[in-house]
Amino acid sequence: MPTQKLYAGAKLREIRTRLDLTQKDFAQKLGVSLPYLNQMENNNRPVSTTVVLSLAQEFGLDVTELSAGDSERLVSDMREALADPVLAEVSAPLADLRLTASNAPALARAFLELHRAYRQTHERLASLDEALGRSDVQAQASPWDEVRDFFHYCDNYIDAVDRAAEHFATSSAQAGGIRAAAIAALQARGITVAFTDIDALRDFDAKGQTLQISRYAQPETQTFQLLLQVALLQSDKLLEATLDFARFHTDAARAIAKIGLANYFAGAALMPYGEFLAAAHDTRHDLELLANRFGASIEQVAHRLSTMQRPGNKGIPFFFVRVDQAGTITKRHSATRLQFARFGGACPLWNVHRAFETPGHFLRQLAETPDGVRYISLARDVSKSGGHFGAPVRRYAIALGCEIRHADALVYADHMELDNPQAFEPIGISCRICERADCHQRSVPPLERRLTINENARGVLPYEVG
Repeated sequence: MPTQKLYAGAKLREIRTRLDLTQKDFAQKLGVSLPYLNQMENNNRPVSTTVVLSLAQEFGLDVTELSAGDSERLVSDMREALADPVLAEVSAPLADLRLTASNAPALARAFLELHRAYRQTHERLASLDEALGRSDVQAQASPWDEVRDFFHYCDNYIDAVDRAAEHFATSSAQAGGIRAAAIAALQARGITVAFTDIDALRDFDAKGQTLQISRYAQPETQTFQLLLQVALLQSDKLLEATLDFARFHTDAARAIAKIGLANYFAGAALMPYGEFLAAAHDTRHDLELLANRFGASIEQVAHRLSTMQRPGNKGIPFFFVRVDQAGTITKRHSATRLQFARFGGACPLWNVHRAFETPGHFLRQLAETPDGVRYISLARDVSKSGGHFGAPVRRYAIALGCEIRHADALVYADHMELDNPQAFEPIGISCRICERADCHQRSVPPLERRLTINENARGVLPYEVG
């Protein structure tokens, strides 16, 4: 693919504001003229190599901060919002969306917030008979969606929480390992830890100062739950400060986010950043080796790999997704240009859906999105037993992947036809915004394309996409 010019006006303005510099002073330190800086900040010119080097040398900036990750997410989200049937008559060229995401990201987020509020209202009206007589019905964003977007736009990396977890893990060696350190930290607070026959994974009695962990759970799950409780108690002030910064709209969203941050702490303590990043590099990101080395599950390892975005010491930018048997996305994150649909399921051509057919095995896939970007995707089922006869089994499938340019760093790419264009399967994001005209698995027509109906002929689809 040809090298793309880097337009990062909004990011330049953000950096200058953070440094509390005027345009004149900022231009002088970067070694460019004031008009040239003004043009770059307004995206009339791409960021030059000289400016990138100056940012790194003068300010020690991690130049990957200039990447278009946030802009690409905003463009993908806006395209999906504009594909809503209510906006079917609105035609916004992709170039306009990119300009909006780059030059006016706050306006783009406001549009997405407005569309989300509309969808929320529409869904509530659809179930009006159920809502009649209730006084607590409000047209506001789903707390779950609000929290999901918080992590999404943080690149799924929370620096303060990650470093606190790493510090806790560093001191765990003296306690005999991370599990023993977690139990010792809880006992030091006067809490009795017991592994009992309960169906819940974790049950903390704050009044009685007792913590019960299910004996039925897998060892890695037990350790994770112990660390989660440590985060809620020992790092409560840190979690609350992070939540204050996020400014959630509802108490429900804040409560969900706090659990999310505690989960983040647990994963980061189980797999501390520096040690885990080095191990991932040494094992060429072999999920099974990493799971064994850190006493974690395959899903925990895959999720952790998608969070390795510490400024100045980043890992491979992965996407990570978990789907249920109905194809509904239950977890999603992407540090790559691939962005998942905010509404609905994932592309049916993606190998994550086939993982249910081959339990216990990794599926590899070379895939190409409509924008021409190629990826390697790894999928596997992650069934979760209830631990005893009669207990429900939760079945999910996960996928982890990255752009093909990182394939040499993945053991899973060995012996695959990386140089053969025919080896890459065409996948999309969502049928409503997918540009492919000949997809045999298309469920609904694309809203941005003209359809032709021929009653005398029938192909794979009952219409032709123009």
